[in-house]
Amino acid sequence: MHILFLSDNFPPEVNAPASRTHEHCRRWVQQGEQVTVITCAPNFPKGRVFDGYRNRLWQQETVDGIRVIRVWSYITANEGFARRILDYTSYMLAAFLASLFVRRVDVVVATSPQFFTAVAGWAVGAFKRIPFVFELRDLWPESIKAVGAMKESLAIRLLEKLELFLYRRAARIVSVTHSFRDTLIARGIDGAKIDVVTNGVDIGRFSPRAKDAALERELGFEGCFVAGYIGTHGLAHALETLLDAMQQLQTDARGRDIRLLLLGDGARKAALQADAAQRGLSNVRFVDTVPKDEVARYWSLLDVSVIHLRRTELFSTVIPSKLFECMGMGIPVLHGVEGESARIVEREGVGLVFEPENAQALASHLLLLRAEPARRAQLSRQALAAAAHYDRQALADRMLALLRTLVAA
Repeated sequence: MHILFLSDNFPPEVNAPASRTHEHCRRWVQQGEQVTVITCAPNFPKGRVFDGYRNRLWQQETVDGIRVIRVWSYITANEGFARRILDYTSYMLAAFLASLFVRRVDVVVATSPQFFTAVAGWAVGAFKRIPFVFELRDLWPESIKAVGAMKESLAIRLLEKLELFLYRRAARIVSVTHSFRDTLIARGIDGAKIDVVTNGVDIGRFSPRAKDAALERELGFEGCFVAGYIGTHGLAHALETLLDAMQQLQTDARGRDIRLLLLGDGARKAALQADAAQRGLSNVRFVDTVPKDEVARYWSLLDVSVIHLRRTELFSTVIPSKLFECMGMGIPVLHGVEGESARIVEREGVGLVFEPENAQALASHLLLLRAEPARRAQLSRQALAAAAHYDRQALADRMLALLRTLVAA
């Protein structure tokens, strides 16, 4: 079977769509399938092409047995709605055109969060007369409204019509959460064609390790209790809440040795750095995005990981992928997200849940876990046990079985 996968993110980018796409496709190649990925020149999130690449009409490489075709797109930083739409639509057109030169394809998979990629997937499926599978990672454009990037308007209503069109035309929809599936069914989409394959963790890459002593010294974290947020610093994440909590702890004698590591980039990073400087937060350290192979070194420093999203109904349907990486590393979680992901945290016993955008609750939980190493150890053991339920290879095999069944039908 030849699988054509469309994703505008792929390694060496390190965000969640890039990691999931790479790890699934790598597994499918190991299982004997032919896989071609059409993506962009790596540039996320700063909007600058990575060293060793150029933004050309066509570049080709092989990554872990995967044929990777990189096409030209309008590149911009992960900020500014109009420019990002140009980014998305340019990739959509380029990916469709590139797909015309990929021969003997059996199925096309297109992944969100933004669904212009899915538009390209539908068009490829229609042109080549092959099944189109929509991998649903986000309810877009609803998420645009949730972060305040756009208000209700004619443009939003047109995007929502396009969204429903894609759901209906997809031969199968693979959702990363059960909540997304429930939402689609409530909107009239046939539940029989919606499957759930959650995000997971590459256990071979994310596993327990001792603190990296050299990195600990470099960051000034020796002898400290380290909390960390690793991921995109965007509008959706409301990371001001974390700064509010650290401001409270800086003046609390019980929390003077607590440090916060913020690793990643995004639309809000510069503003967050300026905010932390203005407040005089000496207990917060910002680090830019690092290569994927380096991420686990930074995870190793954490005594606890903080996961946080804005308090909005939409985000109660989201499961942040970093939750599973924390499980694999055996790192207890402080989880500031409501809904399905909070239920996973509580069911698996991998951390503590707090109300989103409640800095006082976050600060209290940090002090609690700082003071109770035995409880942290128990949460860590439970996280490692839970990680086996979300093994990325097993999840990739489940999705591959769906694709094989679809092609054989």
